[in-house]
Amino acid sequence: MLIPFAASLSPGCQQALAGLQMPHLERLLARLSPGVLEEGDADSLSPPHERALARAYGLASPDGCIPWAAAQLEQAGRDSYYAAWAWITPCNWEVGRDNLVMGHPQALQLDPRDAQQLMAAMQPYFEQDGIQLEYDAPTLWLARGEIFRNLPTASLDRVVGRRVDGWMPRGDAGRPLRRLQQEMQMLLYTHPVNDARARVGLLPVNSFWASGTGALPPHGKPAPSGMEITHYLRDAALREDWPAWAAAWTQLDATECARLLKALNGGQPVSVTLCGERSARTWSTQGGGWLRRAAALLGRQRIAQLLEPL
Repeated sequence: MLIPFAASLSPGCQQALAGLQMPHLERLLARLSPGVLEEGDADSLSPPHERALARAYGLASPDGCIPWAAAQLEQAGRDSYYAAWAWITPCNWEVGRDNLVMGHPQALQLDPRDAQQLMAAMQPYFEQDGIQLEYDAPTLWLARGEIFRNLPTASLDRVVGRRVDGWMPRGDAGRPLRRLQQEMQMLLYTHPVNDARARVGLLPVNSFWASGTGALPPHGKPAPSGMEITHYLRDAALREDWPAWAAAWTQLDATECARLLKALNGGQPVSVTLCGERSARTWSTQGGGWLRRAAALLGRQRIAQLLEPL
């Protein structure tokens, strides 16, 4: 099981950690072999959970170039090799006094009809840069174009709730996307869909975000059998609602962690990967027996101690 947003550097999260009680996870990790802490940087474009998932899929990619959009198409049975793809997320940038902040896409409450009308209006501008848009879901479109082949982009999970300027595509390679974002702000400002949304109190769609850029390598590999990614913690962490995040951890411990502990008691192989803002660590039944015995001797460490380095 891969657990994104298991910890955060936010003071509010650190305070919530101090009061967390997760008996199933503590018992589980005390009986598993701890792997090496896979250290990273809180400013990396690809967060730890995406890097851990990419390794599981055999996608060795530079920071910000994990080809998630192409991988989605490949899993859907479409031939996505060689072509470069990206995810395009229609979004709302909240305008502050001197900055723009990325709102959560779910806050748009964007329905399929509005999304497809907006995409149709935006398509001609993207085509001028050799990009073809394809609808997948209201807040998840697919884009094909050579511009995405080696273009590092920040994961949406890095940007939601934060100022966008520090996460924009950089350098000459990112200039066409930065220009497109400016053009879309002007186009969407007076678009009839946004006018209609404003009349019923909905947020305007005033920009887009590109992520998951790149092309698949010739020989990837399927996801490990039985691999599960849990998203219990994501939305609360992105909103920095730490009481809700702690409540989600309590629920996760009582359900998924309890299930894994039961599987371990039944002799099944188990692994748990905890991912924070910077780093990730995996505990598993694989590896040397001495590591497992050493972990058992340490006993049930407090969960705050286990999550603090992430």
